[in-house]
Amino acid sequence: MNKPTHRQPAGKKTAARVTAGEVRIIGGQWKRSKLPVADKPGLRPTPDRVRETLFNWLGQDLTGWRCVDAFAGTGALGFEAASRGAGAVSLVEQDAALVAQLKKIKEQLKADAVQVQRGDGITALKQLPPASADLILLDPPFDANLFDAALQAAARVLAPGGYLYLEAPRAWSEEQLTPLGLTLYRHLKAGTVHAHLLQQGQALA
Repeated sequence: MNKPTHRQPAGKKTAARVTAGEVRIIGGQWKRSKLPVADKPGLRPTPDRVRETLFNWLGQDLTGWRCVDAFAGTGALGFEAASRGAGAVSLVEQDAALVAQLKKIKEQLKADAVQVQRGDGITALKQLPPASADLILLDPPFDANLFDAALQAAARVLAPGGYLYLEAPRAWSEEQLTPLGLTLYRHLKAGTVHAHLLQQGQALA
């Protein structure tokens, strides 16, 4: 697994024009590819600025990484990881229509490393072997009380040296993360979104 780099890209990039019903992949082999956004209550794709910052934190090259997008929605986070070389990306989504859309995008992009699974994100994480993912992406519905359970399930699956991304409507403190065996690596607030990049912390006695 590659070490993250923190250098900002030189110069400004011209953004591809994107309508309200779509988001774009920002980097990698499918850069500027557009992903449709269904008109569904609670569906809230990670903003472009936040995704760009996240993958600047992680580094541009994710070659060989094992990734799980546990609340995939539009698939913006998971397809972004695959675009940057992730070796295996699991997209988990409950909504049948969104699952069908994710499968269609996978076929259009010929994204062989991506696997689309219909189901509950927390259940899917609990079924994975311990320490089996290098990057776990957690962006559950903000109005659902899923954050603690999702973090607990994800912390067990995170490989040594791996990263856990959490998108939430509030900031999570070290005091809240420590009992879960996690520590804060990076944080960004963009509007109502708090983006956290977490790593494994010290094991509790």
